[in-house]
Amino acid sequence: MSVIAYLHTALLIRLAELRRDGARDRGDSPVPTAVIIFGLVAAALAVTVAVSRSVSDWMDAIPEPGGGGTDTGADPAGLD
Repeated sequence: MSVIAYLHTALLIRLAELRRDGARDRGDSPVPTAVIIFGLVAAALAVTVAVSRSVSDWMDAIPEPGGGGTDTGADPAGLD
């Protein structure tokens, strides 16, 4: 129960600090912060989609193994 009382008191103190005139005049608002975070998330999603499509296209361009030659079982570098 003391943890709940401590958190309650800490929350009340923090809210009281935010309600003071000095804290309100600093220009920090949650709305612009939310807009910035939304923009960063949108940019991250765009980069993720672009990279995913590029990698997918690149992987599709790689030929399948065994496409054309016969496997002799020998080491391609000739180190046998």
